[in-house]
Amino acid sequence: MTLESRKLLHSGAPTSNLSDSNAEVSIAAVRAALDGETVLRVGMLGDETGDVPEGTAVVIATSGSTGIPKHVMLSAEALRASAEATATRIGSGRWLLALPSGYVAGLQVLVRSVLAGTEPAVLEDGFSARAFAEATLPMLRPVSGSGGELERLYTSLVPAQIATLLDAADDPTVLAALQAYTAILVGGQALPEPVRERAAELGARLVRTYGSSETSGGCVYDGTPLETVAARTVDGELWIAGPMIADGYLGDPELTERTFVRDEHGIRWYRTGDLGIVEDGVVRVQGRADNVIVSGGINISLDRVERIVRDVPGLAAAVVVGVDDERWGEASVIVVPRGETLRRSESDQLESAREAVAAELGKPARPARLILVDEIPVLASGKPDRESIRRMAAELR
Repeated sequence: MTLESRKLLHSGAPTSNLSDSNAEVSIAAVRAALDGETVLRVGMLGDETGDVPEGTAVVIATSGSTGIPKHVMLSAEALRASAEATATRIGSGRWLLALPSGYVAGLQVLVRSVLAGTEPAVLEDGFSARAFAEATLPMLRPVSGSGGELERLYTSLVPAQIATLLDAADDPTVLAALQAYTAILVGGQALPEPVRERAAELGARLVRTYGSSETSGGCVYDGTPLETVAARTVDGELWIAGPMIADGYLGDPELTERTFVRDEHGIRWYRTGDLGIVEDGVVRVQGRADNVIVSGGINISLDRVERIVRDVPGLAAAVVVGVDDERWGEASVIVVPRGETLRRSESDQLESAREAVAAELGKPARPARLILVDEIPVLASGKPDRESIRRMAAELR
């Protein structure tokens, strides 16, 4: 875990950084930022800031789904609004930090802990099912003065971590840890339906979240916006409004102006860059507007293809990427780790995936190939490293 802080005495003041894996130190840094005493630089290198506008509590480095580095400025008000809206929806208690604090999901675990007046437990040496269980079970202690009632536990994970826990759920201690949480927030990428169903069967209470650094973390839970969040679509693009929206991008006023816009009523909206539908208050995200290939002259959303493929038995961990194709210009390829896939032939799995995609999106969207790999490359956040996977698929042609 790394948190770097900069004391803002005045514009251009000298900076001081701190880096410590101690949860107590990290909580103190977050508390200082929320109180306006410090600006936290999260996930950033030593000198990569300019003058930070007054009111900024955190500058968080992110490349999102585009791969283009951005420095998102968040106010204390935005961070508090996000954490308070989460507490209103799912309750408050003690948190386990199982994601890097250099990402907004990890940072928000610290913010929620500060507002709840608790200290989070921390996984410091990498994620594994055993480490998760060993960190969780000591947290199961009665609340003082409650007559033996156990503390409410929460954590935030990505789908790959959930899959790791489910694979190890035959271990009674891992299963007990999974079942101990009042809510496990799951975000960073779409949660495959077979994984969600398996978790529910085992008694794990998952909450699917949607959000980004620009929204101070998750702002839509299980398809429903948090109480202070508004969602709508404009020309198919999902827009989000609410008090947790970022102030903009440090040092990039043009990108800020394009991404954060005001409507005719003066409401400030964040243009997510995601395609989606909002019906009867329910948000359905269909994928990145920019994660599209043109195959045979037809635009195909790789995110939509991937969601369908992941519902095919044995392909829950699949990643779909685009590669050059001599005949069609571009084509989609399924990349999946060995394991469940080997219970059926590759050709059978590919055919099942192609049939499922054709049924929902049409024949032109069918994946062209299926590639088995030992493991899926991931980023520090736990998300698939799509650029590495794309290069791998191109090389294995």
